[in-house]
Amino acid sequence: MPKITYIEHNGKEHTIEAAVGQTVMEGAVKHAIPGIDADCGGACACATCHVYVDPAWADKTGKPGGMEQSMLDFANDVEPTSRLSCQIKVTAELDGLVVRMPPSQH
Repeated sequence: MPKITYIEHNGKEHTIEAAVGQTVMEGAVKHAIPGIDADCGGACACATCHVYVDPAWADKTGKPGGMEQSMLDFANDVEPTSRLSCQIKVTAELDGLVVRMPPSQH
């Protein structure tokens, strides 16, 4: 299973194994990663799973879709590599993915 590292705003790292086909958000929720609240359950309706994709992984995770971009427009602390983790599907190619949580999510 691909490994994903989540880094809290304070620098604390959590590395988990995520199942191919689930989302980066689902992996975080299953492993109780702090800073990923996922209030809407992954429906792309709340932005409480906002992450910064490490720049080295930006091409592999892709760009936000229209609905995701609309939610990011209302999120706090948005950066060029901001994504909603509910919209990033785990694939074998994402083994080693690193995401960081924004300061507003702790």
